Order: sequence, then structure tokens, then C-alpha cells
Amino acid sequence: MTHAFQTGLDRLLADPALRRPLAGRRVALLAHPASVSARLDHALDALAALPDIRLTAAFGPQHGLRGDKQDNMIESPDFLDPRHGIPVFSLYGEVRRPTAAMIDCFDVLLVDLQDLGCRIYTFITTLRYVLEAAAAHGKTVWVLDRPNPVGRPVEGLTLRPGWESFVGAGKMPMRHGLTLGELGHWFIASGKLDVDYSVIEMTGWQPEAAPGHGWPQGERLWLNPSPNAPGLGMARAYPGTVMLEGTTLSEGRGTTRPLEMFGAPDLDAAAVLAAMRALAPDWLKGCVLRDCWFEPTFHKHAGLLCHGLFIHAEAPHYDHAAFRPWRLQSLVFKAIRQIRPDYPLWRDFPYEYEHGRLAIDLINGSPLLREWVDDPQATPADLDALAAVDEAAWIEARRGFLRY
Repeated sequence: MTHAFQTGLDRLLADPALRRPLAGRRVALLAHPASVSARLDHALDALAALPDIRLTAAFGPQHGLRGDKQDNMIESPDFLDPRHGIPVFSLYGEVRRPTAAMIDCFDVLLVDLQDLGCRIYTFITTLRYVLEAAAAHGKTVWVLDRPNPVGRPVEGLTLRPGWESFVGAGKMPMRHGLTLGELGHWFIASGKLDVDYSVIEMTGWQPEAAPGHGWPQGERLWLNPSPNAPGLGMARAYPGTVMLEGTTLSEGRGTTRPLEMFGAPDLDAAAVLAAMRALAPDWLKGCVLRDCWFEPTFHKHAGLLCHGLFIHAEAPHYDHAAFRPWRLQSLVFKAIRQIRPDYPLWRDFPYEYEHGRLAIDLINGSPLLREWVDDPQATPADLDALAAVDEAAWIEARRGFLRY
């Protein structure tokens, strides 16, 4: 029998028995703008309305609890929530890990974050940090689980030792294929954490079912979990297009469809696409690439007309099993290198609190991808072989953590 889809939050709101262990305990919530109930009430408001839950604090990750920061890497301050009169602490500002004073405000932390299923997305790093803090201070963490909108596929190179960062939460590939609740179990096991941890699981989540393949299309609205995550097409392309943040190419920030396209004023997109098709036609499957022009209103190349390609990873052009966004975007870089070996592709700037290491390497969890792009002798088969080993190892490693 299939159950109607429910998130962990909706189950907690609907079932007093699930909430019973919270009685008499001080509860905090870690959430963001997409943390809403089926009725579209924000989790903070919905939980505060329950007579049997005592909310004493809230936390916001990157971009904030209610969502206030449009551009990337803009910090959020702490504040007092005007509606509920509780402190709201930012975990993307002065600190990225909760301090002892913050931890003192609660007994149980509820984590309700819509993730995108990509290692680089900082909400999973924030989960790891709060689990470590809870373990150190004897606190309880519950994840109110939500879908991985891109489902179960695994893709990309595994993060190498020493490359952990705020965009590299652990030794996993770019597309990890786990939910936040499942990831919590993996963080605890891989970090050998002693922490009181529970997951309020979803019901009715079918990660293989069309048309959403991870996202319950037709049952849930898409709400941006961060300002530049405007829809499911973006989520699908993101494990590839996020690499654009480490390049001089625009990833479409400053347009209404960021991270679904790329380009630059001096790019010959038609030539890039032709080179991609010649190099590795199989890596273009599962989507349609469309030649396009766009002018970012802010961020890279602001106010300049850019020539680029738009990645359409949505019906009727989407094939869930065939689409491999990380390989697709890697191929873009390889094609550009082949056409213009001297193109200034890699952007050197401080990225996510890191200095002295190239952003493209931080994003990929090692220099391996960049070295492959820059080596004229390296072929798509070489990268495929390297990634395939990592992908197979992760599929095996994550097996015991799948809950759905």
C-alpha cells in the first residue's frame, strides 16, 4: 500500500505521539525559507503554534532562516525573531558552528532543511557541524526529513583527505543520492560521533518515480531552498553547474535562471558545443543544450551580453538515468581548453572562507578535475575511469544508510 507523501515536518505536526519525547524539553529549530508545511506555513510558525512544543531558539544556515541574502557568500546576522520573541542565530556569519552559548539555549535541535542532493550545498556541512556540537555537549538532534530532489543517482569524484571545507562536508562524490536524514546517519558513522540522533522519516517518498525522480511533483510546490535555486531543473543541473563558481564563466547569477546555464562575453558557445559532441557525445545525454544569450544584472560579467548554453533538464527532454551533469559540465571545460588553450578559465579568489586554494579544487574536493581539464593528453575516458571507481565505492558505502 502506498502512502500519500508527507515530509518529516508534516508527520511531526500531525502526530502528537511523535512529539511526545519533546515534552518538557527546550526545542530549537534549524530551518530556511523552504522549511514549510504542506499548507505552506513556515516550520517555525507551525511548531510555535503547537501547545506541546516549547521553542527557545532558532538557527539559520547560509542565506538565513527566512531568506534574506540573494548573492552567494553574504553573511547573515543574529537577531530576535519579532513574531516569537526567540533568538535566531546565524550559522553563516560570525560562526559556522554553534557556540557553547547557543547550545545552552536548547535540549533538542530539530533540523528541517530542504537539500539539493549535492555535496557542495552548504546545508549538509551545517548538519555535520551541529551533529558534532551536539555530540560534544550531550544534546539531541532530530532531522525532519525531506526529499532529495535529484533522487538516488551517484556521480563525481570523491572528496580527497585534507580537502574538507564548508563546501566539502566529507568523503562523498558530488551527487550523493541521500536524504538529509540519511546523511546524518552517515556523518555519525563516518565521524564516529556519540550523539542522540533520530530521523522523522517521510512517508510516500518514491525516488525512482516519474516525473519527479526524487521530487514529489504534483504533490509539493517548489520553494527556493536558497535564492539561486529556482526550480527542479536547476537542482538537476547543479552538481555540474556549481563548478562554474570556480571559473570566470557566468553561471547565470544575476538572471532568473541561475545555475542552469553558463556563458561569457568572449565565448563561442556553438564551437564549444561542437567540440563537446566530438569529444564525448554520451556525456550530453538526458538533456537538451540550447545556444543562448543573456546579460547578468549582477555578479560575473554584470551588464555584459554573454553567449552561452542553457541546460534543459526537464520534461520532455529529461532522461533521469542518462543525465550526468557533473560529466557534462566537465566536458564544457575540456572543450573550452581544446578550442582556446590559453582561456583564463579558473577564477582565483577567496571562496567560502578559504584562501590559497583554487575554488575549482575546493568544489571538487581535490585538484584532479582541474588537472584533467588542463592536461591536453587526458581524455574523457580517463576521467570516466577515475570517477567510476569513486562512484562504485560510494554506492557500496551508502547502502546501509538508505531508509527509503
